Amino acid sequence: MTADPGPAGPRDGTASQDAGLASLAGEGSILSRTARGAGWVIGWRFCTRFIGLFSTLILVRLLTPADFGIVALAFSFAHGFGQLCEVGVENAIIRDPNPDRALYDTGFTINLIRGFGVALVLSIAAFPIAALFHNPDLAPVLLAVAAISALGAVENIGVVDFRRFIAFDREFVLKIIPRIVQTVIGIILSFILRSYWALIIALLTNQALTTIMTYQLHPFRPQLSLAAWRRMAGYSAWVWVNNLVSLLNSNGTNFIIGKMLGVGAVGIFGLGNEIAGLPNTELVGPLCRSAFSGFAQAQADGDNGANLLLRLLALMTIIALPAGLGLSLTAYPIVQLGFGKNWISAVPLLQIIGVANAFSIFSMISGVVFSVRAWMKALFKLGAAVTLIRIGLIIVLLPVYGLTGAAIAIALTDIVNQIVLIVVTVHRLDVSLTSLLDRVWRSVTAAALMTALLIVLHLGWRDDPGTDHWQAIHLSAAVLIGAISYTASLFGLWLIAGQPEGGERDLLDATRAMLRRVETRRLRA
Repeated sequence: MTADPGPAGPRDGTASQDAGLASLAGEGSILSRTARGAGWVIGWRFCTRFIGLFSTLILVRLLTPADFGIVALAFSFAHGFGQLCEVGVENAIIRDPNPDRALYDTGFTINLIRGFGVALVLSIAAFPIAALFHNPDLAPVLLAVAAISALGAVENIGVVDFRRFIAFDREFVLKIIPRIVQTVIGIILSFILRSYWALIIALLTNQALTTIMTYQLHPFRPQLSLAAWRRMAGYSAWVWVNNLVSLLNSNGTNFIIGKMLGVGAVGIFGLGNEIAGLPNTELVGPLCRSAFSGFAQAQADGDNGANLLLRLLALMTIIALPAGLGLSLTAYPIVQLGFGKNWISAVPLLQIIGVANAFSIFSMISGVVFSVRAWMKALFKLGAAVTLIRIGLIIVLLPVYGLTGAAIAIALTDIVNQIVLIVVTVHRLDVSLTSLLDRVWRSVTAAALMTALLIVLHLGWRDDPGTDHWQAIHLSAAVLIGAISYTASLFGLWLIAGQPEGGERDLLDATRAMLRRVETRRLRA
């Protein structure tokens, strides 16, 4: 049984005493709490996208492209250094069966070393980097970014409990308030300063306020200690190695494309790849963040997570699969309306990669299971093999087929990665493939029927040039007909099958529960 640390904050540090704040754990099953957690994360992403768009529409009229560019360049260096030092401290605490005070303090100390290390590297490299780019203004900006890294390093490690106990509503508060304050300060200072320093000061304010709030929202008070470093070392080392593989995968692809086809091709590839990945970043990614906590909780309760895996896959396939296929099917009008005709060459990338990404729910959830259960060596072997094969295919296909060849290479290796991950996962969790197929076949069939209907109606995978007005009509019709046909097919198949347990029932139950909570809050108000 997990115990609260009490209002005083610190624990006595005994090895057997859990340092987590158990009162954060909400009511309901792990599945329902995981689904609610994913909803809060998706809500945060929606809010930050909206706030970002709102602020950008104002700031672009007050600041120059160079102002945005110098800030983006500085943060790209900070992000790169940070990625190289990422060791998965929070995940290590969440998946530990009994994270005591020693583990929390060790996590805090490692984050402190990492954050100040990045700050030190940025400070030392600031002036050489500025000289390299022939931009003396970049040096003070890098020093400011170093200060942001140092501020982030002293955040209260206790707030990891918001993830550990699937209390993502608390994490939402922790993130949204500093984001709003950052936006207000950034806009006000942009009117006054008309300089990139408005953005830097706003970002500094965000990090400072976030750090302060971590201590206000959680009673834990960390101390400097590396007493539990051995308990973290094995897992964290593999997290670091897998991060390197991920960096090689993404940066290697961009490097090869840039070397063979030029920087313009890198921009087109990046756009197509980013749009194709939207269902993953905006839907599946938030679910995985919440699912990590859910699988860790199940493991702590002595459950291997097999049932949770099947139910999450069934539920998210209903949502993510048609979204991914829909983006692929309507690539042409999306690109023309959203980015203009100059970016039309990104259409085939979105069409090809979008199909593979539509099924990535299987690999992403499986990857979470691998991480929670510390199957990191197997994850590294697969990731390294896929990366090498992908780079090899890109080198072979790019000179012949251009960016389309790169898209084919990425789609093929993604599909192989998904198949291997899900097969290994269900095997290790002692789940039959028949059980998995029984949960997802209706979603897959409904998505196939939707795709066929849009193709027959000449609304899917059509590269027909036209005015923006015509493309808007095309896109609207495809979305409307696709949504109706998919929903009707899915629930029609579910009714014919006798309304079995599965994603459809979980989705209806979650919707009813949400409506009840909204009604309860309305009556209380």
